Amino acid sequence: MTREQAQELLNKHQLGTCTPEEQQMLDSWYLNEAAKQPVPNGPSDPSMEEVLIWNRIVSEIPETAKVRHFKKWYSIASAAAILVFVSFGAYLFVKKHQEPKQLVRQHNPQNDILPGGNKAILTLANGKQITLTGAHNGTLAVQGAVAINKTADGRIVYDSSEKSASDDAKLTAYNTMTTPRGGQYWVVLPDGSRVLLNAASSLTYPTAFSGAERKVELTGEAYFEVAHNAAKPFRVYSKSQIVEVLGTHFNINTYDDEPAVKTTLLEGKVKVISTAKNQTRILQPGQQAFLNALAFNIGEVDVDEATAWKDGLFVFESNDIQQIMRMVSRWYDVDVAYTGTLPADKFSGSVSRFSNVSEVLNTLQLTRKVHFKIAGKKITVSE
Repeated sequence: MTREQAQELLNKHQLGTCTPEEQQMLDSWYLNEAAKQPVPNGPSDPSMEEVLIWNRIVSEIPETAKVRHFKKWYSIASAAAILVFVSFGAYLFVKKHQEPKQLVRQHNPQNDILPGGNKAILTLANGKQITLTGAHNGTLAVQGAVAINKTADGRIVYDSSEKSASDDAKLTAYNTMTTPRGGQYWVVLPDGSRVLLNAASSLTYPTAFSGAERKVELTGEAYFEVAHNAAKPFRVYSKSQIVEVLGTHFNINTYDDEPAVKTTLLEGKVKVISTAKNQTRILQPGQQAFLNALAFNIGEVDVDEATAWKDGLFVFESNDIQQIMRMVSRWYDVDVAYTGTLPADKFSGSVSRFSNVSEVLNTLQLTRKVHFKIAGKKITVSE
């Protein structure tokens, strides 16, 4: 897109003739630029602030520049702060007739919170715990004929030596990987299956898969890439359900503070079994199972949104503020409190999980529907 085309798009916005796609792109540009607005010297008049932001957007587009088109709307702008908009038709632009509350824009490093990262504790069969964050690369432990290695890219890999099936049964021990709030970690299981644990999660698994099944137990959330083995199904046991696969890619969100267990399928086919309801559902790619005490349903979903966390993004799809703040709480290891009436609005958009918490909160505050105060490791939310 050239500078002239960008200006034409802004003119269409002023006339109210933008298509929904054009309006989404403009919203994206505006919020990405507004998030970078320096505060101390900024204008006090919101309408002048809007003009400055739009002028900066246009000036940063070279005369002959082209804008790459992305498959997903939330990838239009930068990964740091892309777009948050409010449903019910509310626009995010600062209108001249509005007198909104002042945004908290100042960046105070002493009152900011860094994002999470690769943090986990590995508990061996004998109860010994290894903190993986500062552990050296190479062999961390040996259990029977299985070496537990940490790779240079920060993954735990189980390496089994050649042995008979009967040896497997004798040597099998169970390990548990646990991530704290503010942590995530990859583990490569003995069969070659790869699992990424999200924050505040745990995975219990054997050091060798013996018998007729490959059984693991999950709390929290994890993304699975299961190695194919038609003779030995892979089963994930979690709160109120069992997920059975032969080899596929899927995500399970089973946090206790979420309203339902959600299983999302990216590739292959999985069977979801409700242990309480004694019912079974089969998922196809692009589908999600929704299970709680009241319902056991299957629906079509945006799998990129459901698994965005593994790609380093928060992606919101008509989420209320409490849903969003649960994600923030787990990833930034913070407590959240609420004052006054909570906004009923639904928020949609995307922001990088590798941003400091202030960037995430400031992006949300640009909607002028919610405000935040950071004090130590506590975030207070108000309307």
